[in-house]
Amino acid sequence: MATTVTSKGQVTISKPVREHLGIVPGSKVEFRCAADGTIVIEKADTSEPSRFAKLVGIVGPGLSTDEIMAITRGD
Repeated sequence: MATTVTSKGQVTISKPVREHLGIVPGSKVEFRCAADGTIVIEKADTSEPSRFAKLVGIVGPGLSTDEIMAITRGD
């Protein structure tokens, strides 16, 4: 499928390609060079980890059960 580049460097991605890649308005795409020199277009993976997933592991190992029990008892 051929397309024309506008004076602003823009191209239209044909409907069959958009549907195949799951590209909808607002989607981000990536262009990359393949080893054979061809250019590959892919739907960009923009899924971000949840705000909770970003916090996993930043606090450290924490206290053991025995340490928590000692604090609770006032030891």
